[in-house]
Amino acid sequence: MHLTENEGIENNNFAVTGGLGFVGSALCLELMRRGARQVRAFDVRPTSPWSHQLTSRGVHCIRGDLTRKSDVEKALRGVDCVFHLASFGMSGKEMIRFGRVDEVNINGTCHVLEACIEFGIKRLVYVSTYNVVFGGKQIVNGNESLPYFPTDDHVDSYGRSKSIAEQLVLKYNGRPLNFYPGRMRVLRKNNGKRLYTCAIRPAAIYGPGEERHMPRIVSYAKLGLMPFRIGDANVKTDWVYVDNLVLALILASMGLLDDIPNSGGHPVAAGQPYFISDGSPINSFEFLQPLLKSLNYDMPKASLSVPHALILGKIFGAIYTLLYPWLNRWWLPQPFILPAEVYKVGVTHYFSFLKAKEELGYVPMVTPREGMAATIAYWQEKKRKSLDGPTIYIWLFAVIGMSTLFCAAYLPDIGPVPLFRAISLFFLRSMRMIRTVFLLASAAHIGESIYAWHLAKRVDPANARGWFWQTLALGIFSLRFLLKRAGK
Repeated sequence: MHLTENEGIENNNFAVTGGLGFVGSALCLELMRRGARQVRAFDVRPTSPWSHQLTSRGVHCIRGDLTRKSDVEKALRGVDCVFHLASFGMSGKEMIRFGRVDEVNINGTCHVLEACIEFGIKRLVYVSTYNVVFGGKQIVNGNESLPYFPTDDHVDSYGRSKSIAEQLVLKYNGRPLNFYPGRMRVLRKNNGKRLYTCAIRPAAIYGPGEERHMPRIVSYAKLGLMPFRIGDANVKTDWVYVDNLVLALILASMGLLDDIPNSGGHPVAAGQPYFISDGSPINSFEFLQPLLKSLNYDMPKASLSVPHALILGKIFGAIYTLLYPWLNRWWLPQPFILPAEVYKVGVTHYFSFLKAKEELGYVPMVTPREGMAATIAYWQEKKRKSLDGPTIYIWLFAVIGMSTLFCAAYLPDIGPVPLFRAISLFFLRSMRMIRTVFLLASAAHIGESIYAWHLAKRVDPANARGWFWQTLALGIFSLRFLLKRAGK
């Protein structure tokens, strides 16, 4: 396409479902920068880390649920183009909430499609996923000619529901538009105008502020819960930097314009899917290494084969399925890994963006090196402002150690106390020594926590209370992290 930078954007109205999310907010801001008349960010959340920035730039934030047709109609009425980004169940606990996944990803998409037809919206760009064609079998430099992965063979409800939704979106391409002129409830054909749709299939998304993959990976690395790699070292997958994905989405919206000279009235992107990535397939653990190394977190050295990782994933899947009623509770941690996530990191699957380049003019504007540098800078600053601490193994050693000493020193012989007392006596030889060691250790923890609180008020006041409680529990194991920060 040979279009101006803001073709189809200036003086147009846009709606972005999932507009308060990481990609959605970046897209909203870019649309405003390019001269859109109005941008609506439609999201089920009332706020997000980007809310203030969006409202300050003139984006209209609309709260609503994609599964309620009335909410969708309220958000989409009067817009010229819809970017449908909202989805549910991409990773973690959400993947187990099967009913909600289908409700949002399939029913919600139907509501968007129906609203587009009803309100005469001519362009719909749908954000899909690699998983519509990938389900655990190796794909090397794949393209859009690949068939959809069989619906019944998907190992997760997210991939299956996104596949169904994408096929619905593309089948709606070319549908005649209806509209209600003014407030009249008389249905009319809109002079031969049609709805044009396309699907963007992004790779794994990264960048400063990404809220799904990176926080979970970094938290695992911080706690020492990344004990092994999954799959062979030569396994490769795609990643895409957020700015590159936003560029692809905007180009796709331009590719749906039906008034481009020499197009014959048929938009180039109409009814088409496009794979989007940085174009540099790489092993996921190798990709993450610069980030984790910059944060002083250890990379896993051992390796776990895909079949063995799948067994582990199925165990976690079964456990979290039993915990279904509590999946949306804050206190239930994310599962370590699930079968679909094993395939994502353990089986080679990467795709060419040649079709997007030839038809949309897409070329990544940010290189993987630049994208990772920006991501590293973000996480280093985030770590500087947050409470740092030791791995889960130190937590277990300190908490279990102090608890064992307390039980051995002061509790009667009930339950496991005799065992704790026998272990303590083996090392400390007498009850008097056990009580002395416990009291000295407790006094040290209290003194260290008070010192940590005073020191943190000077070097990290926002987390002073957190440093106090963490040091009270862990003693010197926590204090050394604060001393290191104070020395910088």
